[in-house]
Amino acid sequence: MLEIKDLVVSYAGLPVLQGVSLKVEKGQAVSVVGSNGAGKSTLLKAVMGRARVSSGRAVFRGQDLAGLRTEKIVRLGLVYVPEDRKLFKPLSVEENLKLGAFIVDDPAQVQGRLEYVYELFPRLAERRQQAAGSMSGGEQQMLAIGRGLMSGPKLLMLDEPSLGLAPLMVSEVFETVRRLRQEGLTVLLVEQNVREALELTDHGYILQTGRIRQEGPSSDLLRSDMVREAFLGM
Repeated sequence: MLEIKDLVVSYAGLPVLQGVSLKVEKGQAVSVVGSNGAGKSTLLKAVMGRARVSSGRAVFRGQDLAGLRTEKIVRLGLVYVPEDRKLFKPLSVEENLKLGAFIVDDPAQVQGRLEYVYELFPRLAERRQQAAGSMSGGEQQMLAIGRGLMSGPKLLMLDEPSLGLAPLMVSEVFETVRRLRQEGLTVLLVEQNVREALELTDHGYILQTGRIRQEGPSSDLLRSDMVREAFLGM
């Protein structure tokens, strides 16, 4: 479904991604894990046309994404939930959600997706008229994911969804991701929480200093010496 091949990205002449390649098959949940500064967020931004690519390419459902506007990429079914959420904080929860459905022309379809998001996140239903900026970090993360779902993605890319959240809220967010993948949504998850991300996904990639250092079934990575020593303190 998504193939990234030999992607190179630099900022101010400094390499951030150095020939990164990965694949996400339809129905899979795939994680890209690594420490802060490894290049994980840059990888997703490059796919969405928000970071300048020096070389390499990303292909989604047979379409080369090079040069495409972000809106066009979303219309193809590839949706990105950024690390900083990018909510419209003065607007209400429901207004933010409806903005996520900007590519949907059918009002009945928009309403159906609203109902789905509210069923997935009952807290958002309770706060539908509340300003997004007045909610807790965990609630804002729910809203960011919900807004991403409103466009009906074929592949949902989540950038550090647990960042800055209390442990209880982290568990809730990961449980939501687990449910989405059980329902058949294809997910690419970027995370610093290595154990949780690998336990949640089918396949994983270890990204360090802009390079893929190891990849394979997530269960195998959890048992690998490199992951156990570098990330799990074992």
